[in-house]
Amino acid sequence: MSGFHASRNVVLVFVAKGIRTFCYGYLGILLPLYLVDLGLAAAGVGAFVTLTLAGSAGLTWATRAIAERVGARGSLLFLAGLSIVSAATLLATRQPWVVVLAAMLGNVAVGTGETGPFLSIEQVVIARAVPPERRTSMLSLYNLLGYGAAAVGAAVVGAGGPRALFGGFIAGSLIQVAAYAGLARVALAARAPVGAATTPVIRRIAALFALDSFAGGFVLQSLVAYFLYARFGLGLEALGRVFFFAQILTAASLLLAPRLARSFGLLPTMVVTHLVSNVFLIGIAAAPSAAIATALLYARQLLSQIDVPTRQAWVMTIVRDHEREAAATTTTLWRTSAQAITPLLTGWIMQSLTLSAPFVLGGGLKIVYDVLLWRAFKDLEPADRR
Repeated sequence: MSGFHASRNVVLVFVAKGIRTFCYGYLGILLPLYLVDLGLAAAGVGAFVTLTLAGSAGLTWATRAIAERVGARGSLLFLAGLSIVSAATLLATRQPWVVVLAAMLGNVAVGTGETGPFLSIEQVVIARAVPPERRTSMLSLYNLLGYGAAAVGAAVVGAGGPRALFGGFIAGSLIQVAAYAGLARVALAARAPVGAATTPVIRRIAALFALDSFAGGFVLQSLVAYFLYARFGLGLEALGRVFFFAQILTAASLLLAPRLARSFGLLPTMVVTHLVSNVFLIGIAAAPSAAIATALLYARQLLSQIDVPTRQAWVMTIVRDHEREAAATTTTLWRTSAQAITPLLTGWIMQSLTLSAPFVLGGGLKIVYDVLLWRAFKDLEPADRR
Protein backbone atom coordinates (compact mmCIF):
# COMPACT_ATOMS: atom_id res chain seq x y z
CA MET A 1 0.00 0.00 0.00
CA SER A 2 1.35 3.45 -0.90
CA GLY A 3 2.05 6.03 1.80
CA PHE A 4 -0.86 8.14 0.55
CA HIS A 5 -3.35 5.27 0.74
CA ALA A 6 -2.04 4.21 4.14
CA SER A 7 -2.44 7.73 5.54
CA ARG A 8 -5.90 8.08 3.99
CA ASN A 9 -7.00 4.79 5.50
CA VAL A 10 -5.88 5.89 8.97
CA VAL A 11 -7.71 9.23 8.66
CA LEU A 12 -10.93 7.59 7.47
CA VAL A 13 -10.79 4.98 10.26
CA PHE A 14 -10.33 7.83 12.74
CA VAL A 15 -13.39 9.63 11.34
CA ALA A 16 -15.50 6.48 11.63
CA LYS A 17 -14.19 5.75 15.12
CA GLY A 18 -14.99 9.28 16.32
CA ILE A 19 -18.58 9.42 15.08
CA ARG A 20 -19.31 5.85 16.22
CA THR A 21 -18.03 6.33 19.76
CA PHE A 22 -19.80 9.70 20.03
CA CYS A 23 -23.07 7.82 19.55
CA TYR A 24 -22.00 5.04 21.91
CA GLY A 25 -21.21 7.69 24.53
CA TYR A 26 -24.85 8.64 24.94
CA LEU A 27 -26.44 5.31 24.02
CA GLY A 28 -24.56 3.46 26.78
CA ILE A 29 -26.11 5.80 29.37
CA LEU A 30 -29.50 6.29 27.73
CA LEU A 31 -30.47 2.70 26.94
CA PRO A 32 -30.43 1.17 30.46
CA LEU A 33 -32.54 4.04 31.85
CA TYR A 34 -34.76 3.97 28.76
CA LEU A 35 -35.37 0.25 29.31
CA VAL A 36 -36.23 0.89 32.97
CA ASP A 37 -38.84 3.41 31.77
CA LEU A 38 -40.19 0.73 29.42
CA GLY A 39 -40.64 -1.64 32.36
CA LEU A 40 -37.41 -3.63 32.88
CA ALA A 41 -36.00 -4.18 36.39
CA ALA A 42 -32.32 -4.50 37.37
CA ALA A 43 -32.15 -8.13 36.26
CA GLY A 44 -33.61 -7.11 32.90
CA VAL A 45 -30.99 -4.38 32.52
CA GLY A 46 -28.28 -6.95 33.28
CA ALA A 47 -29.78 -9.26 30.64
CA PHE A 48 -29.77 -6.37 28.14
CA VAL A 49 -26.03 -5.79 28.68
CA THR A 50 -25.28 -9.52 28.44
CA LEU A 51 -27.26 -9.95 25.23
CA THR A 52 -25.70 -6.84 23.67
CA LEU A 53 -22.20 -8.18 24.38
CA ALA A 54 -23.20 -11.64 23.12
CA GLY A 55 -24.35 -10.03 19.88
CA SER A 56 -21.04 -8.18 19.65
CA ALA A 57 -19.15 -11.46 20.12
CA GLY A 58 -21.21 -13.11 17.38
CA LEU A 59 -20.54 -10.24 14.99
CA THR A 60 -16.80 -10.37 15.81
CA TRP A 61 -16.72 -14.07 14.94
CA ALA A 62 -18.64 -13.52 11.70
CA THR A 63 -16.63 -10.48 10.64
CA ARG A 64 -13.34 -12.33 10.30
CA ALA A 65 -14.85 -14.66 7.68
CA ILE A 66 -16.33 -11.68 5.84
CA ALA A 67 -13.04 -9.78 5.97
CA GLU A 68 -11.11 -12.70 4.50
CA ARG A 69 -13.48 -12.72 1.51
CA VAL A 70 -14.07 -9.02 0.84
CA GLY A 71 -11.34 -7.24 2.82
CA ALA A 72 -11.49 -4.57 5.51
CA ARG A 73 -13.53 -2.12 3.43
CA GLY A 74 -16.37 -4.54 2.68
CA SER A 75 -16.58 -5.93 6.21
CA LEU A 76 -16.66 -2.47 7.79
CA LEU A 77 -19.34 -1.32 5.32
CA PHE A 78 -21.41 -4.36 6.28
CA LEU A 79 -21.14 -3.51 9.98
CA ALA A 80 -22.03 0.16 9.40
CA GLY A 81 -25.09 -0.97 7.43
CA LEU A 82 -26.21 -3.05 10.42
CA SER A 83 -25.88 0.08 12.58
CA ILE A 84 -28.32 1.91 10.28
CA VAL A 85 -30.84 -0.91 10.65
CA SER A 86 -30.31 -0.85 14.43
CA ALA A 87 -30.92 2.88 14.71
CA ALA A 88 -34.04 2.70 12.54
CA THR A 89 -35.41 -0.08 14.77
CA LEU A 90 -34.78 1.97 17.91
CA LEU A 91 -36.80 4.78 16.38
CA ALA A 92 -39.65 2.50 15.33
CA THR A 93 -40.35 0.56 18.56
CA ARG A 94 -41.03 0.90 22.27
CA GLN A 95 -41.06 -2.83 22.96
CA PRO A 96 -38.21 -3.36 25.45
CA TRP A 97 -36.91 -6.64 24.04
CA VAL A 98 -37.02 -5.31 20.48
CA VAL A 99 -34.91 -2.40 21.76
CA VAL A 100 -32.46 -4.97 23.16
CA LEU A 101 -32.39 -6.78 19.79
CA ALA A 102 -31.66 -3.50 18.01
CA ALA A 103 -28.77 -2.77 20.38
CA MET A 104 -27.36 -6.25 19.65
CA LEU A 105 -27.64 -5.72 15.90
CA GLY A 106 -25.94 -2.32 16.09
CA ASN A 107 -23.09 -3.53 18.32
CA VAL A 108 -23.91 -0.70 20.76
CA ALA A 109 -21.06 -0.32 23.27
CA VAL A 110 -22.23 -0.63 26.88
CA GLY A 111 -18.84 -0.27 28.53
CA THR A 112 -16.40 2.59 29.02
CA GLY A 113 -14.36 1.45 26.06
CA GLU A 114 -15.28 -0.16 22.77
CA THR A 115 -15.10 -3.87 22.04
CA GLY A 116 -16.36 -5.88 19.11
CA PRO A 117 -15.96 -6.28 15.35
CA PHE A 118 -15.19 -2.67 14.39
CA LEU A 119 -12.24 -2.66 16.79
CA SER A 120 -10.84 -6.01 15.64
CA ILE A 121 -10.69 -4.88 12.00
CA GLU A 122 -9.70 -1.23 12.50
CA GLN A 123 -6.72 -1.96 14.74
CA VAL A 124 -5.24 -4.28 12.08
CA VAL A 125 -5.79 -1.63 9.38
CA ILE A 126 -3.88 0.87 11.53
CA ALA A 127 -1.14 -1.62 12.46
CA ARG A 128 -0.45 -2.29 8.77
CA ALA A 129 -0.59 1.39 7.78
CA VAL A 130 2.12 2.67 10.15
CA PRO A 131 5.70 1.55 10.91
CA PRO A 132 6.30 -0.45 14.13
CA GLU A 133 7.92 2.45 15.99
CA ARG A 134 4.75 4.56 15.56
CA ARG A 135 2.26 1.77 16.30
CA THR A 136 1.72 2.46 20.02
CA SER A 137 1.41 6.22 19.44
CA MET A 138 -1.09 5.79 16.60
CA LEU A 139 -3.19 3.27 18.54
CA SER A 140 -3.11 5.66 21.50
CA LEU A 141 -4.48 8.42 19.28
CA TYR A 142 -7.10 6.00 17.93
CA ASN A 143 -8.30 5.19 21.45
CA LEU A 144 -7.90 8.80 22.59
CA LEU A 145 -10.24 9.89 19.83
CA GLY A 146 -12.72 7.21 20.85
CA TYR A 147 -12.81 8.20 24.50
CA GLY A 148 -12.91 11.91 23.71
CA ALA A 149 -15.82 11.46 21.30
CA ALA A 150 -17.62 9.23 23.83
CA ALA A 151 -17.15 11.94 26.45
CA VAL A 152 -18.87 14.49 24.21
CA GLY A 153 -21.61 11.96 23.55
CA ALA A 154 -22.13 11.41 27.28
CA ALA A 155 -22.37 15.17 27.79
CA VAL A 156 -25.28 15.53 25.32
CA VAL A 157 -27.35 12.65 26.70
CA GLY A 158 -29.64 15.04 28.57
CA ALA A 159 -29.94 17.52 25.72
CA GLY A 160 -32.63 15.70 23.78
CA GLY A 161 -35.19 12.94 24.08
CA PRO A 162 -34.60 9.32 23.04
CA ARG A 163 -36.01 9.84 19.54
CA ALA A 164 -33.64 12.73 18.82
CA LEU A 165 -30.66 10.71 20.07
CA PHE A 166 -31.68 7.64 18.06
CA GLY A 167 -31.94 9.91 15.02
CA GLY A 168 -28.37 11.02 15.72
CA PHE A 169 -27.35 7.36 15.70
CA ILE A 170 -28.75 6.99 12.17
CA ALA A 171 -26.86 10.08 11.02
CA GLY A 172 -23.65 8.82 12.59
CA SER A 173 -24.02 5.44 10.92
CA LEU A 174 -24.44 7.10 7.53
CA ILE A 175 -21.22 9.06 8.11
CA GLN A 176 -19.47 5.78 8.92
CA VAL A 177 -20.67 4.32 5.62
CA ALA A 178 -19.24 7.32 3.76
CA ALA A 179 -15.89 7.01 5.59
CA TYR A 180 -15.52 3.28 4.96
CA ALA A 181 -16.50 3.69 1.31
CA GLY A 182 -13.35 5.80 0.87
CA LEU A 183 -10.96 3.16 2.22
CA ALA A 184 -8.39 1.83 -0.20
CA ARG A 185 -9.26 -1.66 -1.42
CA VAL A 186 -6.57 -3.55 0.47
CA ALA A 187 -7.59 -7.02 1.61
CA LEU A 188 -6.58 -8.34 4.98
CA ALA A 189 -4.07 -11.16 5.03
CA ALA A 190 -5.36 -14.57 4.06
CA ARG A 191 -6.08 -17.17 6.72
CA ALA A 192 -2.89 -18.79 7.94
CA PRO A 193 -2.39 -22.55 7.66
CA VAL A 194 -4.41 -24.63 10.11
CA GLY A 195 -2.98 -24.31 13.61
CA ALA A 196 -0.66 -21.39 12.85
CA ALA A 197 -3.23 -18.72 13.75
CA THR A 198 -4.14 -20.38 17.04
CA THR A 199 -0.73 -20.96 18.59
CA PRO A 200 -0.45 -21.65 22.32
CA VAL A 201 0.71 -18.07 22.85
CA ILE A 202 -2.42 -16.60 21.28
CA ARG A 203 -4.65 -18.99 23.20
CA ARG A 204 -3.00 -18.17 26.54
CA ILE A 205 -3.26 -14.45 25.86
CA ALA A 206 -6.90 -14.77 24.84
CA ALA A 207 -7.70 -16.77 27.99
CA LEU A 208 -6.19 -14.14 30.26
CA PHE A 209 -7.86 -11.31 28.35
CA ALA A 210 -11.12 -13.22 28.80
CA LEU A 211 -10.59 -13.23 32.59
CA ASP A 212 -10.05 -9.46 32.52
CA SER A 213 -13.20 -8.92 30.47
CA PHE A 214 -15.23 -11.32 32.63
CA ALA A 215 -14.26 -9.15 35.60
CA GLY A 216 -14.94 -5.97 33.63
CA GLY A 217 -18.46 -7.18 32.91
CA PHE A 218 -19.31 -6.46 36.56
CA VAL A 219 -18.56 -2.74 36.13
CA LEU A 220 -19.50 -1.75 32.58
CA GLN A 221 -20.49 1.89 32.09
CA SER A 222 -24.18 1.06 31.73
CA LEU A 223 -24.13 -0.84 35.03
CA VAL A 224 -22.10 1.88 36.80
CA ALA A 225 -24.65 4.41 35.53
CA TYR A 226 -27.43 2.24 36.95
CA PHE A 227 -25.54 1.96 40.28
CA LEU A 228 -25.17 5.74 40.59
CA TYR A 229 -28.83 6.18 39.64
CA ALA A 230 -30.14 3.58 42.10
CA ARG A 231 -27.74 4.28 45.03
CA PHE A 232 -27.45 8.06 44.90
CA GLY A 233 -30.41 9.14 42.75
CA LEU A 234 -28.36 10.72 39.93
CA GLY A 235 -30.48 11.57 36.89
CA LEU A 236 -29.61 11.67 33.20
CA GLU A 237 -28.07 15.15 33.21
CA ALA A 238 -25.93 14.41 36.29
CA LEU A 239 -24.84 11.07 34.84
CA GLY A 240 -23.99 12.77 31.58
CA ARG A 241 -21.68 15.17 33.43
CA VAL A 242 -20.08 12.36 35.45
CA PHE A 243 -19.27 10.26 32.41
CA PHE A 244 -18.23 13.26 30.34
CA PHE A 245 -15.42 14.01 32.79
CA ALA A 246 -14.66 10.30 33.22
CA GLN A 247 -14.15 9.93 29.48
CA ILE A 248 -12.07 13.11 29.32
CA LEU A 249 -9.75 11.76 32.03
CA THR A 250 -9.55 8.44 30.22
CA ALA A 251 -8.71 10.18 26.96
CA ALA A 252 -6.05 12.33 28.63
CA SER A 253 -4.44 9.25 30.19
CA LEU A 254 -3.90 7.75 26.75
CA LEU A 255 -1.42 10.52 25.99
CA LEU A 256 0.80 8.98 28.67
CA ALA A 257 0.71 5.48 27.21
CA PRO A 258 3.39 5.89 24.48
CA ARG A 259 5.80 7.66 26.83
CA LEU A 260 5.34 5.09 29.61
CA ALA A 261 5.71 2.25 27.12
CA ARG A 262 8.97 3.69 25.78
CA SER A 263 10.33 4.10 29.31
CA PHE A 264 9.18 0.89 30.95
CA GLY A 265 8.05 -1.43 28.15
CA LEU A 266 4.61 -2.42 26.90
CA LEU A 267 3.86 -5.21 29.38
CA PRO A 268 5.00 -3.42 32.59
CA THR A 269 2.98 -0.36 31.57
CA MET A 270 -0.10 -2.51 31.01
CA VAL A 271 0.14 -4.38 34.30
CA VAL A 272 1.09 -1.66 36.80
CA THR A 273 -1.37 1.02 35.71
CA HIS A 274 -4.20 -1.51 35.42
CA LEU A 275 -3.53 -3.00 38.86
CA VAL A 276 -3.53 0.34 40.67
CA SER A 277 -6.75 1.39 38.92
CA ASN A 278 -8.50 -1.67 40.30
CA VAL A 279 -7.74 -0.67 43.87
CA PHE A 280 -9.75 2.50 43.21
CA LEU A 281 -12.50 0.41 41.61
CA ILE A 282 -12.92 -1.69 44.74
CA GLY A 283 -13.08 1.52 46.80
CA ILE A 284 -16.25 2.63 44.99
CA ALA A 285 -18.14 -0.15 46.79
CA ALA A 286 -17.60 1.58 50.15
CA ALA A 287 -18.18 5.16 48.97
CA PRO A 288 -20.64 6.91 51.34
CA SER A 289 -21.67 9.63 48.89
CA ALA A 290 -22.01 10.33 45.19
CA ALA A 291 -19.09 12.78 45.37
CA ILE A 292 -16.67 10.20 46.79
CA ALA A 293 -17.90 7.47 44.43
CA THR A 294 -17.39 9.83 41.50
CA ALA A 295 -13.90 10.82 42.69
CA LEU A 296 -12.88 7.16 42.94
CA LEU A 297 -14.37 6.52 39.50
CA TYR A 298 -12.29 9.40 38.10
CA ALA A 299 -9.11 8.06 39.74
CA ARG A 300 -9.83 4.65 38.27
CA GLN A 301 -10.47 6.04 34.78
CA LEU A 302 -7.25 8.04 34.87
CA LEU A 303 -5.31 4.77 34.94
CA SER A 304 -7.50 1.88 33.83
CA GLN A 305 -7.34 2.40 30.06
CA ILE A 306 -3.63 3.11 29.65
CA ASP A 307 -3.36 -0.61 28.98
CA VAL A 308 -5.68 -0.43 25.95
CA PRO A 309 -3.30 0.92 23.25
CA THR A 310 -0.32 -0.79 24.89
CA ARG A 311 -2.23 -4.10 24.87
CA GLN A 312 -3.19 -3.68 21.22
CA ALA A 313 0.38 -2.78 20.23
CA TRP A 314 1.77 -5.66 22.33
CA VAL A 315 -0.49 -8.21 20.63
CA MET A 316 0.44 -6.88 17.18
CA THR A 317 4.13 -7.13 18.17
CA ILE A 318 4.25 -10.66 19.57
CA VAL A 319 2.59 -12.33 16.55
CA ARG A 320 3.75 -12.56 12.95
CA ASP A 321 2.11 -10.38 10.31
CA HIS A 322 -0.07 -13.13 8.83
CA GLU A 323 -1.36 -13.97 12.34
CA ARG A 324 -2.56 -10.46 13.17
CA GLU A 325 -6.15 -10.91 12.01
CA ALA A 326 -6.37 -14.15 13.96
CA ALA A 327 -4.78 -12.63 17.07
CA ALA A 328 -6.96 -9.49 16.98
CA THR A 329 -10.17 -11.38 16.25
CA THR A 330 -9.48 -14.20 18.71
CA THR A 331 -8.57 -11.94 21.61
CA THR A 332 -11.47 -9.58 20.89
CA LEU A 333 -13.90 -12.48 20.56
CA TRP A 334 -12.77 -14.08 23.82
CA ARG A 335 -12.88 -10.73 25.61
CA THR A 336 -16.37 -9.89 24.38
CA SER A 337 -17.74 -13.39 25.01
CA ALA A 338 -16.41 -13.49 28.56
CA GLN A 339 -17.69 -9.99 29.26
CA ALA A 340 -21.15 -11.01 28.09
CA ILE A 341 -21.52 -13.50 30.93
CA THR A 342 -21.18 -11.23 33.95
CA PRO A 343 -23.74 -8.43 33.39
CA LEU A 344 -26.57 -10.93 33.79
CA LEU A 345 -24.99 -12.03 37.08
CA THR A 346 -24.46 -8.39 38.02
CA GLY A 347 -28.12 -7.52 37.55
CA TRP A 348 -29.08 -10.45 39.78
CA ILE A 349 -26.43 -9.55 42.40
CA MET A 350 -27.52 -5.90 42.46
CA GLN A 351 -31.17 -6.88 42.81
CA SER A 352 -30.80 -9.79 45.25
CA LEU A 353 -27.67 -9.00 47.30
CA THR A 354 -26.17 -5.52 47.25
CA LEU A 355 -25.61 -2.81 44.67
CA SER A 356 -21.91 -2.44 45.52
CA ALA A 357 -20.80 -6.12 45.42
CA PRO A 358 -19.96 -6.08 41.68
CA PHE A 359 -17.20 -3.50 42.29
CA VAL A 360 -15.43 -5.80 44.76
CA LEU A 361 -15.84 -8.85 42.53
CA GLY A 362 -14.75 -7.04 39.38
CA GLY A 363 -11.78 -5.25 40.94
CA GLY A 364 -10.53 -8.37 42.74
CA LEU A 365 -10.63 -10.56 39.63
CA LYS A 366 -8.90 -7.87 37.58
CA ILE A 367 -6.02 -7.79 40.07
CA VAL A 368 -5.71 -11.57 39.71
CA TYR A 369 -5.54 -11.07 35.92
CA ASP A 370 -2.74 -8.51 36.25
CA VAL A 371 -0.62 -10.85 38.37
CA LEU A 372 -1.18 -13.85 36.07
CA LEU A 373 -0.44 -11.82 32.92
CA TRP A 374 2.88 -10.62 34.29
CA ARG A 375 3.95 -14.06 35.47
CA ALA A 376 2.99 -15.72 32.17
CA PHE A 377 4.50 -13.27 29.67
CA LYS A 378 7.21 -11.19 31.35
CA ASP A 379 9.90 -13.11 29.45
CA LEU A 380 8.13 -13.27 26.05
CA GLU A 381 10.01 -11.52 23.25
CA PRO A 382 8.49 -9.90 20.10
CA ALA A 383 7.86 -12.24 17.16
CA ASP A 384 10.74 -10.81 15.10
CA ARG A 385 13.22 -11.79 17.85
CA ARG A 386 11.87 -15.29 18.49
